Amino acid sequence: MSMYGRDPWGGPLEISHVDSATDDDRSRNLDLDRAALTGTSRPLDETQQSWLLAGPGDQGAKKKKYVDLGCIIVSRKIFLWTIGVVFAAAALIGFITLIVKTVPRHHHPRPPPDNYTIGLHKALMFFNAQRSGALPKHNNVSWRGNSGMKDGISDDSVRRSLVGGYYDAGDAIKFNFPAAFSMTMLSWSVIEYSAKYEAAGELAHIREIIKWGADYFLKTFNSSADTIDRIAAQVGAGDTSGGPTPNDHYCWMRPEEMDYPRPVFECHDCSDLAAEMAAALAAASIVFKDSKTYSQKLVRGASTLWKFGRSQRARYSAGGSDAAKFYNSTSYWDEFVWGGSWMYLATGNSSYLQLATHPKMAKHAGAFWGGPDYGVLSWDNKLPGAQGNPFKYDA
Repeated sequence: MSMYGRDPWGGPLEISHVDSATDDDRSRNLDLDRAALTGTSRPLDETQQSWLLAGPGDQGAKKKKYVDLGCIIVSRKIFLWTIGVVFAAAALIGFITLIVKTVPRHHHPRPPPDNYTIGLHKALMFFNAQRSGALPKHNNVSWRGNSGMKDGISDDSVRRSLVGGYYDAGDAIKFNFPAAFSMTMLSWSVIEYSAKYEAAGELAHIREIIKWGADYFLKTFNSSADTIDRIAAQVGAGDTSGGPTPNDHYCWMRPEEMDYPRPVFECHDCSDLAAEMAAALAAASIVFKDSKTYSQKLVRGASTLWKFGRSQRARYSAGGSDAAKFYNSTSYWDEFVWGGSWMYLATGNSSYLQLATHPKMAKHAGAFWGGPDYGVLSWDNKLPGAQGNPFKYDA
């Protein structure tokens, strides 16, 4: 049965039980929604928040993509653009480098060497031409070959190898007295002007020249002993009498073709030769101080020669020897001053310095009386060299 009431607007008023129940349900649901909103809720993630906050037209928009690099998260679009720019820059740099390397360059030629440098090249080349023995492959004198390969061995009184060294001039004699002076002077020039030699590209060359001579001098006596009684002073004969026996002075032939005996001249009393050879080895030891073993070997040989030379007082060319016709020594006192100075520089032993600078030694060497050859440095007069040697090099 329905209940009808009076409708203020003129119609019947009907109260529906169904609608009343529905209103009660709605009220209950509303209470539940308030409880859900006021209670503890799980936080929304970024995607859920974006859904809730998105506007009416944003529901179909495309979602952004990101790249996680570990320490930073960047947009995938920015990441790809960055990678592309890096690869493009690398390709451009590589292309430019390729062009630079393939395009021919125009180098300015080096200026020609000055006359002094040319003169130095020629002067050192002379020693290459004068070499005796088994020549190295890089010897820059094409018309020279091995020679004197039996020196010393072919002499029954010696029977030891004296292969090596330098021939004197246009002949094939090996005079140790002037050769030792030459090696001393070359070593002195390297000690004084090594930077100049290096700038001219000749430092290694001149060191090789000095070593060639020093190695030969070590063969001319027992360099492993502390005491000796002889030195080989000369290899080859220089007889100028013009006899039937061939010798190394008047037989004008290539040293590679020598087939005659080459005698060895030894001396037992030769203060000048021993002191000069000691100077040569001592000076060379300073040149090769970067090679400790070889430098010490040279110093030991120099000490043995110096001891032998000081043990007696005699000239190597006395008594009308063969050497007297070519390189006669007039005194041994200047070699004592000269050799003593180099022994001091090589060893640092002050006893050599005291001997070389002693007034009596200078007096015997002719430092105070002058003479026609006073002040002229040569293979026979070493006094000017000793006076000019300021002892400024460290031992």
